[in-house]
Amino acid sequence: MHIGIIGTGMVGQTLGTKLVSLGHQVMLGSRGKDNEKGLTWAEQAGPGGSTGTFAEAAAFGEVVLNATGGTVSLAALRAAGAEHLTGKLLIDVSNPLVFGPDGDVTLAPVNTDSVGEQIQREFPGARVVKALNTLNCALMVEPAKLAGEHNLFIAGNDADAKAETVALLGEFGWPAGWIVDLGDITGARATEMMMPFWLRMMGHFGSAEFNYSFQRAK
Repeated sequence: MHIGIIGTGMVGQTLGTKLVSLGHQVMLGSRGKDNEKGLTWAEQAGPGGSTGTFAEAAAFGEVVLNATGGTVSLAALRAAGAEHLTGKLLIDVSNPLVFGPDGDVTLAPVNTDSVGEQIQREFPGARVVKALNTLNCALMVEPAKLAGEHNLFIAGNDADAKAETVALLGEFGWPAGWIVDLGDITGARATEMMMPFWLRMMGHFGSAEFNYSFQRAK
């Protein structure tokens, strides 16, 4: 597939590198075509990787991934253009983390809204699925780094879009049975609100290479 990734940070680059290795054509999008991180990544990615503006990446992709920070996601997607998102699967990987001057982390929005919902409202023609926002990017694309079953979460209004997301996650190595469907896009509130806890756990473990594993009674 042709896949557009909005964002050239660590998450976007990690997802892009994995997708190129799987045989997909990937374009990372940024504010300007001269983005240094995007250009460096494209050179390293080889013929399967390229870079462009937000709008060019969104137009390029049959599937679009939002890998920007949650507080700037709407602005980035507006620059990408609604006309380039309509009808497409849009996987939202963002978290609305707000870092205070004292180092404290809060969320905006929180509790009664989420970035996933904001994106779906702003771009009603897109098929938004919240996914991959509850773990480190290295584990997103290589779940076998951890032993045993561990879980991912998805949420979205479109059943077909969620099925397509599960299929793409399967290419990363995630068995469908490990993926928990939290229902419609309001489920994004729950996964975004997991992030302050995740950050505390990262501090406790001293590493980002961990994930959630839910056990149910037999």
